[in-house]
Amino acid sequence: MAMISTYCPHFNGLRRSSPKLDSSQSQSFLQHINSQLRLASSRKPCRAVTAMAGSGKFFVGGNWKCNGTKDSITKLVSDLNSAKLETDVDVVVSPPFVYLDQVTASLTGRIEVSGQNSWIGKGGAFTGEISVEQLKDIGCKWVILGHSECRHIIGEDDQFIGKKAAYALNEGLGVIACIGELLEEREAGKTFDVCFQQLKAFADVVPSWDNIVIAYEPVWAIGTGKVATPQQAQEVHVAVRDWLKKNVSEEVASKTRIIYGGSVNGSNCAELAKQEDIDGFLVGGASLKGPEFATIVNSVTSKKVAA
Repeated sequence: MAMISTYCPHFNGLRRSSPKLDSSQSQSFLQHINSQLRLASSRKPCRAVTAMAGSGKFFVGGNWKCNGTKDSITKLVSDLNSAKLETDVDVVVSPPFVYLDQVTASLTGRIEVSGQNSWIGKGGAFTGEISVEQLKDIGCKWVILGHSECRHIIGEDDQFIGKKAAYALNEGLGVIACIGELLEEREAGKTFDVCFQQLKAFADVVPSWDNIVIAYEPVWAIGTGKVATPQQAQEVHVAVRDWLKKNVSEEVASKTRIIYGGSVNGSNCAELAKQEDIDGFLVGGASLKGPEFATIVNSVTSKKVAA
């Protein structure tokens, strides 16, 4: 895939150089920056040739959450097995735990399988939990950790999630590490603070970033039908990559894939995929529909097209 840089005069990352401001100018400047993180954005998208800022392969994950029956999953797996998928995409699906064996036994090897969560350490007397060792034993290559539903409904905190990630990576499982802000946090201009705090909890403990994919999922967009505009998503992805560059390394910032999640579907995926720092998607409801999920996987072609 050709990597073509792009420049957009009205949207150039997050940390812009500027002359020293007095207090009134500074307040006005901060209000302007925070306004860019509001849900309603009046910006028109840049028209430029798009590419991936990172060097990793496009990545699309399907999180089936707590959905499905044996029959519906049989149909979904059949649809996925017959789908024509672009070759330059890593594709992963994450069924409910009770159907993992069914899926790993019947799904094409073209698509890898992920757990939806895992325990913080080796299995044992932990009722209701699933260990990394069990996920590996059944054929999983990945695990989703830090999803907002685990953070905000179950109550998992940043440090607990970070330790889960460290254990999974040490045991050879890839981690889809989720971050994202609540609506009230975005409206208060705290999007970056929240995402950086969640990133730091991973960075403090993980042994390596080689098998980590970061999934930015604004909580207000998950399952609501509301989607961050391409520019809103790109802005946060730029900030996340910049944070990795400054706090981990330039190499990690380049290699780590940063994917977007939050009501992604077959209709909006192409425009989102055109953004330079969006390296793929973590898909919820639309991943339960084989043909639509294939459309999202194949949106990688938007990376090769002039906007």
